[in-house]
Amino acid sequence: MGKLTVAKVRSAKPGRNASGQPIKAALQDGDGLFLIVTPGGAKSWMLRVQVSGKRRDIGLGAVDTESAGMAAFAAGDDRLAEVPLMLRKNLSLAEAREKAAALRKLAKAGGDPKVERDRLRVKVPTFAEAVTETYQAFKSGWSDRTAKAFKASLEEHANPKLGQLKVDAIGSAEVVAALAPIWTAKPVMARKVRSRIGQVLALAKSRGWRTDAPPDARELRGGGLSNQPLAGNFEAMPYQDCPGFFASEWGKELTSSRAAMLFALLTGNRSGSVRNATWDQIDLEAREWHCPPENMKSKRAHDVALSDAAVALLRRFQPDAALRTGLIFPGAKRGRPLSDMSLTKILRLAGREETVHGWRTSFRSWAGEQMPHIPWNVAELAISHRVGTTVEKAYNRADYLAMRRALFDGWGLFVAPALSGAASNVTPIRGVTA
Repeated sequence: MGKLTVAKVRSAKPGRNASGQPIKAALQDGDGLFLIVTPGGAKSWMLRVQVSGKRRDIGLGAVDTESAGMAAFAAGDDRLAEVPLMLRKNLSLAEAREKAAALRKLAKAGGDPKVERDRLRVKVPTFAEAVTETYQAFKSGWSDRTAKAFKASLEEHANPKLGQLKVDAIGSAEVVAALAPIWTAKPVMARKVRSRIGQVLALAKSRGWRTDAPPDARELRGGGLSNQPLAGNFEAMPYQDCPGFFASEWGKELTSSRAAMLFALLTGNRSGSVRNATWDQIDLEAREWHCPPENMKSKRAHDVALSDAAVALLRRFQPDAALRTGLIFPGAKRGRPLSDMSLTKILRLAGREETVHGWRTSFRSWAGEQMPHIPWNVAELAISHRVGTTVEKAYNRADYLAMRRALFDGWGLFVAPALSGAASNVTPIRGVTA
């Protein structure tokens, strides 16, 4: 039995300090329920409870001091029952005890009583609305490409099943239903969509729109998603085929797309870095390409040692030095880079099924088999992969440009011997360890 009564609640007054000034009073009813009376005489209910080992004071609502209201509660007015307990702003003593008991029980079970208190008050959005909210919340920290891919993939693959559902009603079964059509047919995309659904549901939880954590991968696998086919790498051309392919393409019209694709082959850099490369990043005399952080996936600047073949390609593509400004390989629209598909199209026209990204694998395989005297980590650095532990990366900041140049000179000589200097100009560095 609590210490307070209806009469005591009605007659409760603020406290007084030593000078006789009114101060806030907290009258305890029991089990963490307090009646709070402000210096101005306003009365409210507060629950003090332990949540995850920490004390939390949770406001429950104002005190209903009207006699008619008290009588109505005592009489069990059915009209009041239509308003959920957690939404009632004015509470009688009996109702405050009921609300406090429910939240206290939730806290003991490991839940968050404040979230539960506000759950019905918060307008819960649909999944489609939450996708837009998540996109707006995070897009400033993403690249344009990442932001567009996030939104487009969910609109195409998640919204058809989840879009109209409230985010607090989405569990593992609903996520499985959304992923099932693409889970084995498009495994890479399916994993991205699964992760992005998790981001949306995590934001929903942080905003108080749902109480459950997003379903994890184990829940989804147990919910009916079959094993995916083994994840494959980017399709790569066997390095033995690269010289014949280069010679064939070199004999055709050197369009912007074809030149960019062949430059990617010779430099081992990613498609995005090649398509966004500008002439001011190139030093033809020093045979170097200085890629700025914004053009790199790692967001770190990267220097590429250009082989004679790569330099010859650039000089042939733009022989007039006065015109070497702006994008090296411009797209059809003035001032805009080529699209990724424009490079892939050149491969398809040549009857190849590999990817442009696969040139990196071709180069790396060649380096491992044909240049074993160059340390493996130098070959990794050549294609802008980070190697070593955090401590090693912190203390060893060498970029091994000389050895990377030996690699790319050798690669250029292998792929395009007609464009390369004499073999004697390529000086492998032997017996050097990184």
